[in-house]
Amino acid sequence: MWYVELRGEEAEATLRQWLEQLPGQAGFAGAELLDSPAQPGLALVASHWSGPLPELTPPAGAKHWTFRVLAQR
Repeated sequence: MWYVELRGEEAEATLRQWLEQLPGQAGFAGAELLDSPAQPGLALVASHWSGPLPELTPPAGAKHWTFRVLAQR
């Protein structure tokens, strides 16, 4: 999984546009654009991959992390 987080007034719009690039990438298995009513101005893309992450650069100012799935129910 690859999480990309952005804060600011344009965070949702910026990540929505970035999300549109993902389906054309090798190994893409799905993604969600999330926000939190408790944290205005915070947006997050949670993407799922069946292989290595693509050579994509997150938007400027975004924080990002990768995680491996260790267990699933």
